[in-house]
Amino acid sequence: CYAGYKDFRVGSVGRKINFCEVKIEQTDPDCEHGEILVKGDNVMVGYYKNKEASNEVISPDKWLYTGDLGYIDQDGFIYIKGRKKNVIVGPSGQNIYPEEIEAKLNVMPYVSESIIIEKDNTLVALIYPDFDAVDSDKPVNLDPKRWIDGQMVELKAEINRSLPAFMKISSIKIHPEPFIKTPTKKIKRFLYQ
Repeated sequence: CYAGYKDFRVGSVGRKINFCEVKIEQTDPDCEHGEILVKGDNVMVGYYKNKEASNEVISPDKWLYTGDLGYIDQDGFIYIKGRKKNVIVGPSGQNIYPEEIEAKLNVMPYVSESIIIEKDNTLVALIYPDFDAVDSDKPVNLDPKRWIDGQMVELKAEINRSLPAFMKISSIKIHPEPFIKTPTKKIKRFLYQ
């Protein structure tokens, strides 16, 4: 996907590139988005010496199932909602994309990084605080843990005002150290479920 600096849409990853086809496979007719599939000379032909894994992600007509969920607008701009394997199904059947909530959390004061998990049919935000910002802003005479807890209560209220009811965070838990990541710097979600 690509969009020049003069031709972009906020939230979009751009339009398809000329030598690649892109389509959305919708499995739910009531949903505006589906899995993003790509096809072209730039797409892999399969996993090395692993036909079974290749058959799981590449269709017989050579479409690659990316694992990303999204949609294409009327002007051809592609939007990614989240990863198929990370979708949380809400109590009323709504699809919740944790990446959407995390993107909002990660730009808020005192948040270094976050992940959203499901616990007992509720959404819980695990947050690794920005301890440098906390140290510089916290009043000297206050206990750091108590001050951070107070900031997280305010943060939860603020973030929930911007989310639909089915996506609201029920609680925030402080994670004392950075999350464990893959070599490509993606949080290993499965470790925190």
